[in-house]
Amino acid sequence: MNASIPISANPIMTKRQITLVVVGLMAGMFLSALDQTVVSTSMRTIADDLNGMALQAWVTTAYMILSTISTPLYGKLSDIFGRRLLFIIAITIFLVGSLLAGTAHTMYELAVYRAIQGLGAGGLMALPLAIMGDMLSPRERAKYQGFFLAVFGISSVIGPLIGGLFAGSPQILWIEGWRWVFLINLPIGVVALAFVLRFLHLPRQHRAVRIDWWGAALVIGATTPLLLVAEQGREWGWLSPISWVCYVVGVGGAIAFVFVERWMGDDALIPMKLFKSQTFSMATILGVFVGFGMFGGMMTIPLFLQLVLGASPTESGFMMLPMILGLMIASIVSGQIMARTGSYAAFPRAGTFLLAGGFLWLTFITYDKPYWFIMVGMFAIGLGLGQLMQTLTVASQNSVSSRDMGVATSSSTFFRSMGGTAGTAILFSVLFARIPETIQAAFAQPAAINNIKLALMDPAVVADPKNTAIIDLLQNGQKNPSAIADSLNGNTAFLTGADPRLAEPFLVGFANATVTVYWIAFIVTAAAFVLSWFMRTQPLREKSAMQEAADSALLAEQAADTMGSMVEPGVAETPAELKAAEDREAKRRKARAKK
Repeated sequence: MNASIPISANPIMTKRQITLVVVGLMAGMFLSALDQTVVSTSMRTIADDLNGMALQAWVTTAYMILSTISTPLYGKLSDIFGRRLLFIIAITIFLVGSLLAGTAHTMYELAVYRAIQGLGAGGLMALPLAIMGDMLSPRERAKYQGFFLAVFGISSVIGPLIGGLFAGSPQILWIEGWRWVFLINLPIGVVALAFVLRFLHLPRQHRAVRIDWWGAALVIGATTPLLLVAEQGREWGWLSPISWVCYVVGVGGAIAFVFVERWMGDDALIPMKLFKSQTFSMATILGVFVGFGMFGGMMTIPLFLQLVLGASPTESGFMMLPMILGLMIASIVSGQIMARTGSYAAFPRAGTFLLAGGFLWLTFITYDKPYWFIMVGMFAIGLGLGQLMQTLTVASQNSVSSRDMGVATSSSTFFRSMGGTAGTAILFSVLFARIPETIQAAFAQPAAINNIKLALMDPAVVADPKNTAIIDLLQNGQKNPSAIADSLNGNTAFLTGADPRLAEPFLVGFANATVTVYWIAFIVTAAAFVLSWFMRTQPLREKSAMQEAADSALLAEQAADTMGSMVEPGVAETPAELKAAEDREAKRRKARAKK
C-alpha cells in the first residue's frame, strides 16, 4: 500500500460557476432583507387603506414568527434532501406569499399572506449561507459573505425609499401603489429562481435518517408563544393571564425540545452534539447577545431621526448610511483578512468592543445634538456588526463537520433571530414605559413652562393650523395629565410642523427615554465583549464541504481497490466471488464516470 494516498486536486466547482451561484443566492437573500425594510415605511398607508390600523402589529408578528421557526427546519431538511431543492421551495413559497399579499383586501388576509411570506423567508435567510459553506472553504467564504452583508446594507438604504415611493403613489400600472411593495418581489424572485435552477448543482447525498417530527413540532410549540408574548406583551400586560400561559407553554416546550433532541441524536433538528464544541456554543451565545443589542438598539435610531430630527421615512433611510457604510467596510475587510490569514480570533473581540462603544456614545445623545454626533455612533455600530455577523457564522460552520453544515448555519441564524426578537420586544417595552416619565419630567422644567407660556401668548402661533393639535393636547392635559404623558404612544403627527417651543418637551422626553434603551444595549454588548475573550478559535479549514466529501469518497474507493488487490496467493476464487468482484468494479467505474 502506498504511503500516501492521492487526494483530488481539482475543485468541484469553477470560479465562474461559483460567481453565478452567488448572484442567485444574493438575489434570494435580497428578497427577504428588502421585504423587512420596504414594508416599514408603507405600513401606515396599507393599514389606512385596509381599515385596520390596530391590526398592523399582527402583520409584522405573523411574518416574524414563521420566518424564525422555519429557519432550523430548512437547515435540517436541507442536510437530508439537499440545499438546492429546499432553496427552490423557499423562493417559491415566498413568491406565492408576495403575490397573495399584493391582492389582500383586509388586514386579516394580509397577516395570513405575510405568514406565508415568512415561511419562505426562513429559507432565504439561512440556506444561502449553508450553500456557501458547501461550495467554499471557511477561509474563502469569508470573502464572499462580506458581499452578502452588503446586500443587507443596500436593502436597508433603498427599502424605505422604495416603500415610501410605492405607498405615496395612488396607482402604478393601474394597481394601487402600496400593493407593489409586495409585487416587486416577483421579478426579483424569478431572476433568483432562474439562476438557482440553471447554475446551482450540488452533489446529492443520500442518507438513511429519521425525520425529527417531534423536534419540529416542539420548536414551533416553544418559540411561537414566546415570540407572541415578546411582540404583544406590552399590549396584553407582561403579567396578564395570557402572558403567563405563553411563558409556561414556551418554557415547557423548550425543556421538552431539549430532551427530544438528545434522544434523536444525529437525526435531531438541532443536534445537541453541536454544543459539545466550545467554539459553536460560544458563537451561538454571542449571536444571541449581538442580536439582542443590534436589533433592539438599531430600531430606535430611525425613530429618533424621524421624530426628533424631523426626517421623513425616506430621509431617515439615507441618514442611516453611516451605519451601512461601516458595516460594509468592516465585513469586506475582515473577510479579506480571514481569507489571507486563516484566523478570525481578533474580530469577535474588536466587533463587540466597537458595538458596545457605539451604544455607549449614543447614551450621551440629547434632543438638540447635531446629526454628525449620531453619525459617529452609527458608524461605530456598523463597524462592529460588520466584523461580527459573518465571523460568528463562519466560526459556527468551521467548528462542525460537513455533514452538519446546514443545521449549524440555520441554528446560528435561528438563535440570533431569537435574540433580536427578544431585544426588540424588551427594549421597545422599556422605551414606551419610560416615555411618560421623561415627558412629565420635561414639562416640569421651568424653561419649558416659560417657553410654552410665551408661545401661547403669540397670536400667530395660536392661529397657525399646524399648532392646533398640540395646543388642544396641552389644554386637555390640564384636566387629564396622562393625556400628555401618553401622547407618543399613538399618532405623533401632531408634532409635525408645530412651533419648536411647544414641541420641545415632547422631543426632550423621547430623547431621554432612548438614552435608557442605549444603556441597556451597551450593557448587553459589553457582556458580549467580555464573553468574546473566552471563545476558542480554530484555524479555518481550506477545503469546502463538497471537496471534503469528494476526497472522503476517493479515499474510501482507493482503500477498497487496495484491499481488493491483496489476494492471498494460491487461493482460487469461486465463480460467485469473481461475479461479486466484477459487480463491485462495475459500480466503481460507474461512480467515477458520473463524477
